[in-house]
Amino acid sequence: MKKILSFLLAFAMMFSLAACQTSSGSKSGLAGFMTVEEDTLGKTLLDDFSAQMDKDASASALSLAEGIMDNDAIAFMGSAMEIEPGYLSGFQSEITGFNEGAIFAPMISTIPFIGYIFVLDESADANAFASNLQDQCDPRWNICTEAEQTVIDYYGNTVFFLMCPKSLES
Repeated sequence: MKKILSFLLAFAMMFSLAACQTSSGSKSGLAGFMTVEEDTLGKTLLDDFSAQMDKDASASALSLAEGIMDNDAIAFMGSAMEIEPGYLSGFQSEITGFNEGAIFAPMISTIPFIGYIFVLDESADANAFASNLQDQCDPRWNICTEAEQTVIDYYGNTVFFLMCPKSLES
C-alpha cells in the first residue's frame, strides 16, 4: 500500500511540475516561455513589458524596468537600477551571459517582489538563459516572506524575470 501511495504521490508531483513548464504562444511577440495565470500581478507586469517591447524592441533594460515601476498595479515605492553579471538577489548562483541588465524592486520592504530585465547578445539563446533563471531562482530569497509567483519570458533577446505575490492587495 505504501508503494502504491508513494508512486501516486511521485506521479502527481511530476505532473504538477510538468504543468508549470507548459508553453503557450502569445500575440504580443513574447516567446511563451511559461504560462502565467490571468488576473495576477505577474501577468499584469508581463503584459506591460510586452507592450513596451511592442513599442520599442530596442529599449534599454533600465528604461524597461523604469517603465514597469510606473505601472499602477505596483502599490509601493520602488526603484530601478542597472546591474552587472554576478550574484544577484533572488538567485542561488551567479547570473552571467547578459550584456545589459536592470533590477526593479521595492525601496525597503518585506514585500516578496523582485524583477529583472536582461538584454542578451543577438546570438544568445534566450530560451536557455530563461531556463537557467528558472532553475536558479529562489522564491524565499526575502528572509521572512516567499514569492507566490515566478514569471519569466522573453521578447527577442530581452528577458523578463519577476518573483512577486499574486496580488499586492491584502
